[in-house]
Amino acid sequence: MNDRRAFLTGVGATVALATRAGEVRGASSNEAVAILGTGNLGKSLGKLWARNGHPIIYGSRTPDDPRVQAVVRDTGAQASATSPRAAVEKADLILFALPPKALPDLVPGLGKLDGKLVLDPMNDFRMVNGFPEPSPEVPTSVAEQLQALVPNAKVVKAFNTPSVKNIVDPRRLDGPFSIPLAGADAGAKTRVAALVSELGLEPVDVGPLIAARYLEAMMRLSFGYLVYSKGKSFEYYLRPVRA
Repeated sequence: MNDRRAFLTGVGATVALATRAGEVRGASSNEAVAILGTGNLGKSLGKLWARNGHPIIYGSRTPDDPRVQAVVRDTGAQASATSPRAAVEKADLILFALPPKALPDLVPGLGKLDGKLVLDPMNDFRMVNGFPEPSPEVPTSVAEQLQALVPNAKVVKAFNTPSVKNIVDPRRLDGPFSIPLAGADAGAKTRVAALVSELGLEPVDVGPLIAARYLEAMMRLSFGYLVYSKGKSFEYYLRPVRA
């Protein structure tokens, strides 16, 4: 009975989070987003959020590089590029769209991130016999390691499970898919849920930051299936069970 009650409470929290996300969507529409990294995920989310009115500030070690400037132009008129430290100083919401191995050298140079919302879509794994398995360098999760590096920031795990192609074009799927969120701060997850909802995707609060361990495992499973099936793929849809 206690397990069932806890489960139903979790479902209720998921529904409440989705409702609050809808309520604050308009409030988040002008929130500036600093994106550290100009790879496929970072620039794709930057373009999508820019279309919804968010100023996008790319943090790059080479902001004047022609490739980075091309990303800025493609993102839109409210986009810019600067150093990683300057980018995080100009925004309250920071997306770490980087290889996790870059974090120990990068984070100390960013200055204090106290109170900032830090969005973590990163995964770390190694291939063994053609299938992804956990990296021995990450005994917990990338999100928990990042939180340890920025102890006074509000880290939320999100966007680590889906393919970038499907985030950009959800119509590739036969139905909806979920963006699971994990983090300690309920208000931070509500803000991230609003950003997810803006893209027409469904946020699901799966619990505290320790749940990021399972989200990163979910990504390994889906990527492993892609490799194992020689090109087939799936996305996760976490459908609530009605009480």
